[in-house]
Amino acid sequence: MNNTTAPSFTHLTDLAAERLGGKVIFCTDDFFAEKENLLKPGRGVFIPDKYTDRGKWMDGWESRRKRTEGNDWCIVQLATSGKIHGIDIDTNHFLGNHPPFASVEAVNHPPMENIDFANLHWKTIIPKSPLQPGAQNFFEITDHDVYTHLRLHIYPDGGVARLKVYGEVYKDWSNVDGREILNLADATNGAKAILCNDMFFSHMENLIMPGRGINMGDGWETKRNRTPGNKDWVIVRLAHKGKIEKILIDTCHFKGNYPDSCLIEGCDIAYKDESKLDSDTTQWTTLLPQSKLSADHEHFFQEEIVNKGPFTHVRLSIFPDGGVSRMRLWGRVK
Repeated sequence: MNNTTAPSFTHLTDLAAERLGGKVIFCTDDFFAEKENLLKPGRGVFIPDKYTDRGKWMDGWESRRKRTEGNDWCIVQLATSGKIHGIDIDTNHFLGNHPPFASVEAVNHPPMENIDFANLHWKTIIPKSPLQPGAQNFFEITDHDVYTHLRLHIYPDGGVARLKVYGEVYKDWSNVDGREILNLADATNGAKAILCNDMFFSHMENLIMPGRGINMGDGWETKRNRTPGNKDWVIVRLAHKGKIEKILIDTCHFKGNYPDSCLIEGCDIAYKDESKLDSDTTQWTTLLPQSKLSADHEHFFQEEIVNKGPFTHVRLSIFPDGGVSRMRLWGRVK
């Protein structure tokens, strides 16, 4: 199914995002614009007077005009194996040079060097379908098998600004030793920021992304609040129910706008009850008491933890407002 109104699956994790670890590992042609642009954040920009020695600069993947039989295609390695619920083939700013049609195939294969992709058993998850120019082309995926790689075909050539692959991270927890310490608030493990009271300047999902924030926009930042006693909060679904052993709150790049202090609480509820998380019926347990923060600094907490759980969800509160770059919650699964 194709439509141009953003469907509900766009609230899921973009499994192909470069910032999460997604990669375009091969394409048949990217003469005008590099294949790596496909997985960058946002929808792409347009700079009217910007040209390269190959022609007009475009923020996307663009192949040359094909003068032979066949079509162009590229292979995307997802950041993590996952179940795909929807795909956005975005032709933003590609107007007279967008592909009229596209299709997508998928496969589940362990990442390794020198994969013979031609001989894999690709499965079509989007049949050859029309694309609209300069638009987000949304496709709902009903096949929820686990996949690791996608092959995007464009017919016969042209440009695509961005490829978003929305779904659920899949991790085989049966292979995880209960004694192993891992980051339960890591998006690549399946953690998800699901609710907050404010994200005026930057999105709550940034909190659980890999690596340190690249700038002040790569974090969770709320607007200035002058209400006495205000606190802002965000709720994260942990990748797996677990006991928290160590915490990192990183205010990287936040200097004149970092929170004065923070508090972390946890709860243990079924995922089907997540709609109740912002109500008074949820019983929150203090994990980390209200603790002082400083500017542009990695704050580690271990001895300060007063209750390790186990928890399924955590709520980070900041006082009175401001920005946090990353939150890490290392622990053991239960």
